[in-house]
Amino acid sequence: MPEILLDYGDELMPAQVPDSATIVRYGETYTDPPEVDPWEATRVALENPLGMPRLHELAKPGDKVVIAFPDRVKGGEHPRAHRRVSIPMVLEALQGAGVESNNVTLVCAVGLHRKNTLEELYGYLGKEIVDAFWPDRLVMHDAEDPNGILELGSDEMGNAITCNRPVAEADLAILIGHVQGNPYGGYSGGYKMAATGLTTWSSIRCHHCPETMHRDDFLPASTHSRMRQQFDSIGRAMERAIGKRFFAVDAVLGTRAQVLGVYAGAVEEVQKASWPLADQRTNVELDVTEPFDIVVYGLPRTFHYGPGMGTNPIFMLQAIGAQLIRCHDVFREGGVIIAPAACDGWFNKSWFPSYERAYQKLQETTDFADIFQFEDELASDPDAIYRYRQNYAFHPAHALSMISMGAIAHQRASAVFIPGARMPGYARGMGCIPTKTFEDALARAERYVGRNPRILVVPEAFRQVGVHLYRRGFGGPT
Repeated sequence: MPEILLDYGDELMPAQVPDSATIVRYGETYTDPPEVDPWEATRVALENPLGMPRLHELAKPGDKVVIAFPDRVKGGEHPRAHRRVSIPMVLEALQGAGVESNNVTLVCAVGLHRKNTLEELYGYLGKEIVDAFWPDRLVMHDAEDPNGILELGSDEMGNAITCNRPVAEADLAILIGHVQGNPYGGYSGGYKMAATGLTTWSSIRCHHCPETMHRDDFLPASTHSRMRQQFDSIGRAMERAIGKRFFAVDAVLGTRAQVLGVYAGAVEEVQKASWPLADQRTNVELDVTEPFDIVVYGLPRTFHYGPGMGTNPIFMLQAIGAQLIRCHDVFREGGVIIAPAACDGWFNKSWFPSYERAYQKLQETTDFADIFQFEDELASDPDAIYRYRQNYAFHPAHALSMISMGAIAHQRASAVFIPGARMPGYARGMGCIPTKTFEDALARAERYVGRNPRILVVPEAFRQVGVHLYRRGFGGPT
């Protein structure tokens, strides 16, 4: 029986699985399409935009321009990362059109995430750009700023439309995006960045909620879900309301945030052109035709949202549910998930001040979707909102959307085992079954799925940008 090492808090948990288990690893099971030179690829994209004129034709002297970019959560910090490469090149194109530097503002599209510190901005944008714009012309989107948000009615789907005021009032709005496989709507980037990064909870709650996320079409992750339709509808409605189209500069990213391709122009055209390459990178076919009975992945203490994801019980289940969506095509309905996690009750209150309160409210519900009955109380908590605005904390409503994702694990699996939970009561409070060891979990799982189960192991699930798994010959996402 081979031994594998699973992420487990700040450590690794050794686990033995049968020889018949399928283990998915980058470089062994799959590889990325070739990396490109990000400077050359961005230059070509800007010179050949899709469905829109070039920037030097769109912009003119005296124009006010906003460049919106994703926050620290995704996209990489290395010197060849898309944000670090593309923003200076966009600025150069604007300068060539006669736009003065003091008429350009950079907006970090944090949505409900925490505002980024100066050091974090240095890390992923580079010191030269940050120092040139900080603090007056490099600003954080604030979803609770009454003077910084425009209410724009609703779209044809009934979604509330709001927009960052500087973006709405600019003569030209440019979106820097990352096209990465994402359980929420198939891919990041495109209209998703505008719909989640430059709006408010009143708009985000229209799609990050049980009514959208607990539909059958939410699984497996794809661009054909109602959530993706909502992103696109909201983005188009934002453009109509503000009277201009966004100019997108999106990069398809690989496993280590390397640039695989760059596309610029109208958002719908950029999505259409970039998704085929993203499919090549993201959608991995396994040489199996039958779904697995058991899926295994371990949780580190820290991954993309920040420190505490593998210990905060709400984030723990959210990550488990998100990975299930990535694996849904290869996972048997009613199968079992085994996910080692430290689960020691550290909520990381400085980053996630609303999460412990949300966890306590969950204990008053019989169905996790019912957490939305406490929406007004949780999402409008004045102390948590103050911390979001002033103390680099996540917005209090963020926990609600994470609970919606975590609930999917219980809807689609017969059991979720948490080997090694250090405070097992928190695992039980999330509807999971704590066990002392991985071996205990594996033995108990057989009570649900039978002896000699088919086992899938994804030991690197949260160490790098994830992939979406499919059975060979089943056609990938639909």
